[in-house]
Parts: sequence; C-alpha cells; structure tokens
Amino acid sequence: MSQMQNVERQLREMILGLEIGPGERLTERWIESRFGASRTPVRAALLRLETEGLIGRDGRGWTVAPINLAELGQIAVYREAVEVAAVRLTAALEDRSGIDVIAAMLDSCGAETPREEWHRVGLDFHIELARLSGNEFLLRAVRDAMTRLSRARWLEVRDEEALGRAWAEHHAILAAVRSGDAEQAARLLSAHIAGSRDRLVASLHDDRRGLRARGFAVVAA
Repeated sequence: MSQMQNVERQLREMILGLEIGPGERLTERWIESRFGASRTPVRAALLRLETEGLIGRDGRGWTVAPINLAELGQIAVYREAVEVAAVRLTAALEDRSGIDVIAAMLDSCGAETPREEWHRVGLDFHIELARLSGNEFLLRAVRDAMTRLSRARWLEVRDEEALGRAWAEHHAILAAVRSGDAEQAARLLSAHIAGSRDRLVASLHDDRRGLRARGFAVVAA
C-alpha cells in the first residue's frame, strides 16, 4: 500500500468513525506528523477525500465536512432510485441464494455486539444487497451513498429502538426478495429508506445543540 493510500484510508476511517468530528480543521503538517508521510502523498489523499465530500478547503487548510441535514434528504432520493432498481434486478434472479448470506450477517448482531459492528452491518446490508443485482454501476452508487451517510448513521446507532426497527425492515425486504416478489421488495425498501431518513433528520435536528456542544458541526442547508 502506498503512502497516499495509507493516509487516505486512515483519514477516511477517522472521519467516518467521528474520531475527527464534522467541522474540525485539518492541516497538512498535522497529517504529515500523524502518519509519518511526506507532503505530496498527503495532498493527494486530501484531494481524494475532497472528491468524496468528506472534507473541503478552508483557506490554506482543510475542514471536515459538516453533517448537512438537507444533504441527507437528497441522498435519500438518490438511494431510492438506485437501490430500488438494484433490488428489482436481484428479485428477478433465478438464483437468489445470496440472500441467505446477508440474512446471516444481520443475525450475527446481538445484545453483546459492539455498536461499531451494528453500524458496519447496517451499511453492508444495503451494499451487499446491491451487489447481488450484478450491476456494477448500481453497486458503486449505493456504496457511495452509504459512505456519505456513514457519519450520521453512527449517531443513529445509539437508539436501540431505531436499530430494532431497521433490522426488522431489513429482514422483511430479504423475505420479499427471496420469494421473488420484486414489487413488494421495492415497496418495503422505499419505505425503509424514507423512514430511516425521517428518523435520522429528526434526531439530528433535535440534538443539534448537544452535537455542537461536542464540537460537531451540523447545518440545515
């Protein structure tokens, strides 16, 4: 792995895991010191993270992108378009046995499972369901959308009731796909995405003061 790839991977993990908070300033000098990297690969890594919407330029430095409530709504529209298209393709497959692997992944989460694992599995559910469609473009679109949602979803996994609801909806979607009912799968997935968006935006909006007290930048537009 090159210096650039190493810096990019570790910075991305720190940003998505909220180790570096939304709105926090970054300097190339700090990154060089933290990862023992030279200036050129650090700048290349920052440019790649900028294209993902995770950071932005701030004068001569960089700032981690805030959590944008309006963007969450836009991502939900995008997700519905691409994820529903993917799930229709998957439900039409003759061999839908890949669904069992995703179901087992969901079932691996229990009361003793760390929140980090719940978070990862919740993201992977959508990505792996899109992967089964066999359409590489839809897979990339879903992966990109889920990456952009990752930080906000970290905050959502604190709510056990919301997690339980999401897992029940995931299993219902899988049941519809397993039976080959594309229309039902599409309806359930659309409702799941809309409900998740509404709960997430409402939670973040209500908790904006608390999040700001923790140094997290949350903006409405």
